[in-house]
Amino acid sequence: MKKVAIIGVGPTGIYTFHALVERGEPLEIQLYEQAKEAGVGMPYSSDNAAEHMLANIASIEIPPIYISYLTWLQNQSDDYLAQFDIERTSLHERQFLPRVILGDYYRDRFLAIVDKAHQTGFEIRVSESSEVTDLQATPDGIALWINHACAPVRVDFAVIATGHLWPEKDVPGRKFFPNPWTGLMEAKINACRVGILGTSLSAIDAAVAVVSQHGTFHTDTDNSVHFVRSPGSQNLKLTLMSRTGVLPEADFYCPLPYEPLNIATGQAVEHAIAQGQKGLLDRIFQLIVEQLQDAAPQWSRQVALQTLTADTFSGVYFADRITHDPFDWAKRNLMEVERNKQEQHTVAWRYTLLRLHEVIEPIVPHLDDADEKRFKRGLARVFIDNYAAIPSESIRRLLALHDAGLIEILALGPDYARTHEQEMTVIDHNNQRSEFDVFIDARGQKALKSKDIPFPTLRHQLLACGDEIPDIGEDYTLQAPESARNRIAFGGLPWLMHDRPFIQGLVVCAEIGAAMANALTQRTVGRRRKLWGSGEID
Repeated sequence: MKKVAIIGVGPTGIYTFHALVERGEPLEIQLYEQAKEAGVGMPYSSDNAAEHMLANIASIEIPPIYISYLTWLQNQSDDYLAQFDIERTSLHERQFLPRVILGDYYRDRFLAIVDKAHQTGFEIRVSESSEVTDLQATPDGIALWINHACAPVRVDFAVIATGHLWPEKDVPGRKFFPNPWTGLMEAKINACRVGILGTSLSAIDAAVAVVSQHGTFHTDTDNSVHFVRSPGSQNLKLTLMSRTGVLPEADFYCPLPYEPLNIATGQAVEHAIAQGQKGLLDRIFQLIVEQLQDAAPQWSRQVALQTLTADTFSGVYFADRITHDPFDWAKRNLMEVERNKQEQHTVAWRYTLLRLHEVIEPIVPHLDDADEKRFKRGLARVFIDNYAAIPSESIRRLLALHDAGLIEILALGPDYARTHEQEMTVIDHNNQRSEFDVFIDARGQKALKSKDIPFPTLRHQLLACGDEIPDIGEDYTLQAPESARNRIAFGGLPWLMHDRPFIQGLVVCAEIGAAMANALTQRTVGRRRKLWGSGEID
């Protein structure tokens, strides 16, 4: 019986485990989770998320494990639903609910997989509060060291499904948070000047986490939200900031699963790639133009799409938001989105862009350096903004904070500097200086390289091969060093972002999990790795 180790039992690890069990070949599977409970996942754990933080994915999109998320919710007791002020009759497949509930779903489904595995001849060992502190590829298999133990555990195949990796150090006194996930939930934030770098859902969640210590949100009968500040919190002031200062759109209605595109198809993209590196981005943009003209002819004429290029398209896409007050724009967008949901009306150009990002992503490893930079400055920002639309309730809360005089948006411009001075974070921008007593970097996960791998021996092995980033095959197995080939599946999302800049979400976790499970028997794989530039998209 082959011995398999799964390192990290969040969504990617769970879907890998599920796929291995569904294959049917009995295995000895050892699952290692550094948190207290396996099967929850960092974004959905009560240690990292509060009840008011919403998941931006609904049941209709979540890959089910034996039963759908909605069915699981319908099976819960009235007391469980009441904890989150959820009416049973209000449950539906497009509903956005607190992240911690999704964590409960994955924990329950993980235990269901364990039960099925036991019943079908698998040997399963779940090790919680067990951090894999080192990993080595050897000619005889994979050696794992758990919680700095002296003796390793040896397996035939290892799956690295460690998920997000965040820096853990901050400025003493909890004045600076390098991300919203390490320490913010338990930190006491005084009523002071709070700066939050980012304007996406993570940034809004960070803002809500802070203000929840200083007041309460109330939902009115018309579904509007207002915020009541606690006495003694008059000095609390929050600032969200990004280069452009634009807010994301509210999540919009569209058919799910995605309807296929008829022009910018996977085959058309493959043909464009096969024509060579030179001019690839412009050929792909022409495909995008033709697809948008076909799907949304009126909008295409309105924005003069035929006159745009891969470099100018993003400026037209964001123009309305940049030229209007962000909160006024958010109100208008929210009204439009909610009306479209009630009428089940799809805005064609939005839906087309949403489907395009997955089809277009395979070009990234094939772009030359100049086109790679152009892509990141333009189209990548459009696609990321489009698929990162956020729950309407998050927009309502943001607007409530603005109405209460608690929050503002700051456009930093293309060049800004962040420094720490004494117990403050200072942002210099547009010939101005902004000072913050507490600062939270909420821009999201950054792409990581081999030097960032948390397993010292494997890190040394990869760097010794000259791999600045891990050399990963199409089935997610490491291609180097030789001793790791076909023995280590590498599903750590931060290391996959180099040639998959749009990699995110539970659907992707399920796809990666299935591919890594198949890697146990698949032996010939294609190479797919190219170094994506180190600049950030925020």
